[in-house]
Amino acid sequence: MPEDLFGLLFDYGGNMIYYQDRDVIIRDMEKADAQVLNDEYTAQGWHPDVDYYHFRMREAAEGKCTALTAEYQGQPAGNVYLYFEANEGPFKGKEWPIIVDLGVLQKYQRKGIGQCLMEAAERIAAQRSDTVCLGVGLCKEYGSAQRMYAKRGYIPDGSGVWYQDKQCVQYETVCTVDDDLVIYLYKKLQ
Repeated sequence: MPEDLFGLLFDYGGNMIYYQDRDVIIRDMEKADAQVLNDEYTAQGWHPDVDYYHFRMREAAEGKCTALTAEYQGQPAGNVYLYFEANEGPFKGKEWPIIVDLGVLQKYQRKGIGQCLMEAAERIAAQRSDTVCLGVGLCKEYGSAQRMYAKRGYIPDGSGVWYQDKQCVQYETVCTVDDDLVIYLYKKLQ
């Protein structure tokens, strides 16, 4: 992945492109991406809702976040959102940007797309803060994301496990291991 290309930022038909190489483009999410991503995630057994993508794009239009799509050889292959201020978990009120819902379609995984999405999100975050944060699920389905975040320098904040935006306490029973059972991580940006 050519590191120097991440310095590029240019307008592409009204949308910003944050990264581009021979196969991958990281750009602002477009309305048409919502249905493609919804259909592709459904085909791989997930249960998305197209309205979810529309909601995230509305939030981007309101200036609350940046919604990014990764294209691989011209096809939407993944997405991530960078909210300009964390409003949940241990980072609430710290004015740190938070990376939310990184996803790469299974058929496009292991091509560096997740790394490209993360690099773009971190570069945008660095324009606002010296620290970026995120929450990651604890079940095995998030294992590759957990490893990627560790390799990128993210460390746990030390607040332990959270469920549905509430900090779990020692010996507490958490019955549901789902997307809401997370640990929070942060990274100092350079």
